[in-house]
Amino acid sequence: QVQLMESGGGSVQAGGSLRLSCEASGYTTNDYCWGWFRQTPGKGREGVATVDLFGGTIYADSVKGRFTISKDNTKNTLNLQMNNLKPEDTAMYYCAAEYWTRCPYLTTNYNFWGQGTQVTVSS
Repeated sequence: QVQLMESGGGSVQAGGSLRLSCEASGYTTNDYCWGWFRQTPGKGREGVATVDLFGGTIYADSVKGRFTISKDNTKNTLNLQMNNLKPEDTAMYYCAAEYWTRCPYLTTNYNFWGQGTQVTVSS
C-alpha cells in the first residue's frame, strides 16, 4: 500500500519561505513521478509542480522562479522549496504519486495522495 505524508506547512509573512516535504512508503521513488498540488476552499485542486522519473520538472506559471521541486531517492522524499511567498499561495498543499508510465504531470489524475499540509501567507 502506497502512503504519502506531507509536512512543513505553516504560517509566514509575504516574502518568506517554507519547505514542504512528502515522505513516501510502500514503493520506490525511482518508479514514480511526483507532483505537488494545492487547493483553497471552493476551488479545484491546482497543479503546482511535478518531477518525472528522469528528473524533468514542470511548474505552474504562477510559481515559476519561486518554487523548486526536488526528490531524494535515498530518503524516499519529495520536497517543495517555496520562496518569495505571496498571500495568493495560501492553500492546502498535497503531494501525489503515480507510476511513471502513466505520469499525469500537472493534471490531478494521480492514484496516490497525501493528506495535505496547510500553508498560510499573510500580507
